[in-house]
Amino acid sequence: LFLCRGTQAQIHMEDESPPSQGVSAKVLEATLLSALKMLDVGKWPIFSLCSQEELKLIRQACVFGSAGNEVLYATENDEVFVLGMNCSGCLGTGDMQSAIEPRRLDSLCGKKIACLSYGSGPHVVLATEEGEVYTWGHNAYSQLGNGTTNHGFVPCQVSTNLVNKKVIEVACGSHHSMVLTSDGEVYTWGYNNSGQVGSGSTANQPIPRRVTSCLQNKIVVNIACGQMCSMAVVENGEVYVWGYNGNGQLGLGSSGNQPTPCRVAALQGVRVQRVACGYAHTLVLTDEGQIYAWGANSYGQLGTGNKSNQSYPTTVTVDKDRVIEIAACHSAHTSAAKTQSGQVYMWGQCRGQSVILPHLTHFACTDDVFACFATPAVMWRLLSVEPDDHLTVAQSLKKEFDNPETADLKFLVDGKYIHVHKVLLKIRCEHLRSILNSDDEVIEMSEFSYPVYRAFLEYLYTDSIRLPPEDAIGLLDLATLYRENRLKKLCQQTIKQGICEENAIALLSAAVKYEAQDLEEFCFRFCINHLTVVTQTQGFAEMDHDLLKNFISKASRVGAFRN
Repeated sequence: LFLCRGTQAQIHMEDESPPSQGVSAKVLEATLLSALKMLDVGKWPIFSLCSQEELKLIRQACVFGSAGNEVLYATENDEVFVLGMNCSGCLGTGDMQSAIEPRRLDSLCGKKIACLSYGSGPHVVLATEEGEVYTWGHNAYSQLGNGTTNHGFVPCQVSTNLVNKKVIEVACGSHHSMVLTSDGEVYTWGYNNSGQVGSGSTANQPIPRRVTSCLQNKIVVNIACGQMCSMAVVENGEVYVWGYNGNGQLGLGSSGNQPTPCRVAALQGVRVQRVACGYAHTLVLTDEGQIYAWGANSYGQLGTGNKSNQSYPTTVTVDKDRVIEIAACHSAHTSAAKTQSGQVYMWGQCRGQSVILPHLTHFACTDDVFACFATPAVMWRLLSVEPDDHLTVAQSLKKEFDNPETADLKFLVDGKYIHVHKVLLKIRCEHLRSILNSDDEVIEMSEFSYPVYRAFLEYLYTDSIRLPPEDAIGLLDLATLYRENRLKKLCQQTIKQGICEENAIALLSAAVKYEAQDLEEFCFRFCINHLTVVTQTQGFAEMDHDLLKNFISKASRVGAFRN
């Protein structure tokens, strides 16, 4: 079921070697099924191991691993579970056993996850909403930040040099780690063969140390990691880069590695908001909704229309719309973007194809691009459902129907009360506007049954009806009397959907009575198509004489009685 690399991952120095996994994760505005408040993970194959009941509880998730074979997810009650191959102990379960069924991570349960990222071993770096950092997994290069090179089989808090610091963002390269604190400081640790921890040397860094140099007096607002490079966006929109640069992924106009942060001078005058790193390419998004890209391009991942590497920032044209989100994952050569109008584009390596220009997809979010087209199919960020207690106007009105606490008017129908709001009735119904008085408190209604009148009043709040077809006949009568044409159409639709041989004549009679010509024609055709059964029903036997006469005449004209 699962594929796994060896425990000791190989470090690829050659340009654009086969991708390993890793993602720069940040809790951004996540994919929502807003009506259900349920995370949509259906496009990620590993979740097929979970039951529907388990899937309904998931509120956060990150799929990772060399083939998308590991996942960590959190439920609505802040329980944390893992599932998958468990390479290098990256599931944090305390052992190396793979898990085909979800296993609970007790040490993280109850700790609200703010962000998560992972590297190629894989190792995992997680920050809680309290700003605490936990790491586990592969550690051959000290990427767990605990001062050792022993693999970590359970999540352990990283506190060295981070005491009293609140971490708000995390990012992982292949075998190095980086975090951003709430006061705009950046700390790094782990593998440093190309200067990716920004210390000025190429010695591995076993514990978190602040990245200083020209970031010393800067407030950083966003971070990202490529395989062996690091990026930071500062408060004024400048971008600083360091680490491996063999494909020009630092955007400095050269291919030499950079052991300390260096400003991308070619972006002078451009205010960058976010940065995203692919395997060996970089994307940035400006405050004007424009994308710049640079670095490796052998799969078209820069979106420039060719496959030539670029060592300087180059503009990427995504239609003429403003871009609001960019996406890349350092395990892949794939790029994606979402525009202000909600359109999602992808380019680069897409299921083996090289897409050299942004291609419009049918997806609603950039996450689906990575689920369906990236290799491996892993998440570029932690997916989250954000709590959303906001109700729309329509939802609020629906909620207040028949609410005695807020209502200022009652209808008494068949001995039962229906609680409503005069102002809404006057706005929604011309007939009621003409009969309601400001001093009305209770109005008795004897013309219609309780189910019919309740359905009518509820329609004024919801724009929909919920009635069996037989009751919809009474509502059709009301809609005709009150001249509510839209309601009349809804009633006709309900009746059409509920017609059967037993009630066909009754529904036809109602359509004739209320001059609903379209419904009358529908019911007539139904009766003709089921003539043998319909003529044997009680309804046909009790049919009004004039209606029967007209029915037989019309049926004869359409040839219903021919042998």
